[in-house]
Amino acid sequence: MADSQRKILVTSALPYANGSIHLGHLLEHIQTDIWTRFQRLRGHQCYSVCADDAHGTPVMLKARELGISPEQMVEQTRQEHHQDLRDFFVDYDNYYITHSPENRELSELIYKRLDDAGYISKRVISQLYDPQKEMFLPDRFIKGTCPSCGAEDQNGDSCDVCSATYSPTEVINPRSVVSGATPVLKDSEHYFFDLPQFEEMLKGWLRSGAIQEEMANKLQEWFAEGLQQWDISRDAPYFGFEIPGAPGKFFYVWVDAPVGYMASFKNYCDTHNLDFDEYWKADSEAELYHFIGKDITYFHCLFWPAMLEGAGFRKPTGVNVHGFVTVNGAKMSKSKGTFIKGRTYLDHLNPEYLRYYFASKLSDGVMDIDLNFDDFISKVNSDLVGKVVNIASRCAGFINKKFDGTLSLNVAEPKLVTEFQQAAEGIAQAFEKRQYNRAIREIMALADKANQYIDTQAPWVTIKDENKQQHTHDVCSLGINLFRILMVYLKPVLPELAQKSEAFLNDELNWNSSQHLLTNHKISPFKALMQRVDSDKVNAMIEASKENLQATTDSQPADREPAAESPLTSDPIGETISFDDFAKIDLRIARIAKAEHVEGADKLLKLQLDLGGETRQVFAGIKSAYDPASLEGKLTVMVANLAPRKMRFGLSEGMVLAAGPGGKDLWIMEPHEGAQPGMRVK
Repeated sequence: MADSQRKILVTSALPYANGSIHLGHLLEHIQTDIWTRFQRLRGHQCYSVCADDAHGTPVMLKARELGISPEQMVEQTRQEHHQDLRDFFVDYDNYYITHSPENRELSELIYKRLDDAGYISKRVISQLYDPQKEMFLPDRFIKGTCPSCGAEDQNGDSCDVCSATYSPTEVINPRSVVSGATPVLKDSEHYFFDLPQFEEMLKGWLRSGAIQEEMANKLQEWFAEGLQQWDISRDAPYFGFEIPGAPGKFFYVWVDAPVGYMASFKNYCDTHNLDFDEYWKADSEAELYHFIGKDITYFHCLFWPAMLEGAGFRKPTGVNVHGFVTVNGAKMSKSKGTFIKGRTYLDHLNPEYLRYYFASKLSDGVMDIDLNFDDFISKVNSDLVGKVVNIASRCAGFINKKFDGTLSLNVAEPKLVTEFQQAAEGIAQAFEKRQYNRAIREIMALADKANQYIDTQAPWVTIKDENKQQHTHDVCSLGINLFRILMVYLKPVLPELAQKSEAFLNDELNWNSSQHLLTNHKISPFKALMQRVDSDKVNAMIEASKENLQATTDSQPADREPAAESPLTSDPIGETISFDDFAKIDLRIARIAKAEHVEGADKLLKLQLDLGGETRQVFAGIKSAYDPASLEGKLTVMVANLAPRKMRFGLSEGMVLAAGPGGKDLWIMEPHEGAQPGMRVK
């Protein structure tokens, strides 16, 4: 146990209740679970809670499509999500739902306190409205022509082609995704939270160490641009909580979603006789940590702490931000079978393979994690089966067959034992700081030393020598003890393997177990603890993911439009232009000298394009389709005479050409070898 017991509450971002858990979700839940299991293993009082995010227009519309109530749909989804997470050994003390009486009560309480303190105001705004469905349209339920580059079929807030961002009211020829109708502008009174009043508090909190420095730096951009009042209301029809005293007005989902952390914990406290206020009052001495993806940093690090501060609750001790999951160097793809649902994975592979692989990659930074399946197979088979489990399997047979299943009284190689035991503090610090990859490296370095020791002593040889029986007993007993220490360190990552090891060792593992050895101790007969990853099963999982995609397409309701037969069906050829019009566009060959991610941008890559004597910086909306490293050195085609455009992330001095509908399905133009940077494309 650590020197003093800490009181810790941990949460993960809430999965949205209109789809299945996939490998991207699992990165966060596994990261969270490893940290909480580590804290419990150290003897701290650590609770972890989560919930399904149940509210919003997408949930309402999907439930309507399925012919069931939103309440029915979100409860079914919550049960599915929770089962998936449990099967990955993600152990939440409470997995709840935001559509709950506790969340309604707390959301209304926070709103009332903010309103009484003067932080809520009202004003009339104009929004696009679907006259056919009689509903205001969220940005992503509007499609139309980009007002910046003229690309058709773009989202209501941003363009996949030129990466411009804009207001839905600026979209050319807008249409409703819900009905296909042309939306109209309509006025509505909305409620606003006065975020700018919390600017100084937020600046101090962000620099307090509550989030990673790189994210704190990124959030400074919002202060530079000036914080804006936050629209916290939505109009009926809407699935959510009605604002007290405002019929037909509902809390925007991002108001009550983070309150869901409090509500889930309150539900747990009410049923387990715990003091809710001890963790949430303004002067709480408990620790509160959120684990979230980088795409929702804005809500968790600006709106949420400001709401808590204004309502008289404590702010988070830390918000731990992680990157996204890519598969084989690219964004998860349904067509390639790399958009893998958690349940599809579980149908084919051991969940602890994924837990270990993610742990071996996760640091305290915000970089994306690439799940490369060749590396995945190699790492799991080499590290877990070939190193860790191998130690136990090499030694257990001799102990059981020759020494009555009882470990020796003698401790061989005390220096090696001391090295293993002294590693505990460094490994603990790595887990504490969420540097799981460092912890795994240190653990595997110890596993290598254990195997080297056994190789050097060669008990399979000395067992044949009657004069070396005690030596063999001592060597194999030490091997079992070294395996036991390694399993203590790996227990937060591999809870099932640890449980099987405890049954084999006849011993319960906690962090202090690493500091003493088992001597003259009976062990159980050895049974295989883990199987090697079968590449055929990995391939089968990928194929099953493709099949799931096809099944989803085939099972769409009959009133849905049929799938497009060709690109021209969904994207007809545009109006005829003259040659003179085309001649105005200066297309040039460019070499991609450098490509990199853009912090805070979901779609953009920053490219440095070599035009053969001149370099241009271009922001391209191709992040979902390409890994930056794979682009460097490639030739492509750019529009060289496009007027530079100032974007939030810098100046974009042109545009690269790409084909495809957008998202993951984009292919940049690549000239044949022989073309040179700077050549005109005619």
